[in-house]
Amino acid sequence: MNFKFYHNNFNVLDLQKSLDFYHEALGLTEVRRKEKPGFILVFLGDGGKTPHTLELTWLKDRTQPYNLGDNEFHLAFTVDDYQAAYAKHKAMGCICYENPDMGIYFISDPD
Repeated sequence: MNFKFYHNNFNVLDLQKSLDFYHEALGLTEVRRKEKPGFILVFLGDGGKTPHTLELTWLKDRTQPYNLGDNEFHLAFTVDDYQAAYAKHKAMGCICYENPDMGIYFISDPD
């Protein structure tokens, strides 16, 4: 039996705001969408660099932001120009954690 990584999912409150954020911050674009009366699923990809996708789930009846508590889930990206990426995310105001000794920082999405 062989398992292959397929996608990660984040539930979002404002789908368009999240789509705009992931496109601006990470260059992710929509690769497919599934719409039903109670929800919309949008899968974002990195332009074919990897087969992995990020699924954004929007639930029609959801009106309150998600309470993530102490859940420290994240997506990890590599980049060919760390300083340029850092400057972009700093300008966007979305950096929420930095560890310069490790050469990492976290960005926070709108939801």
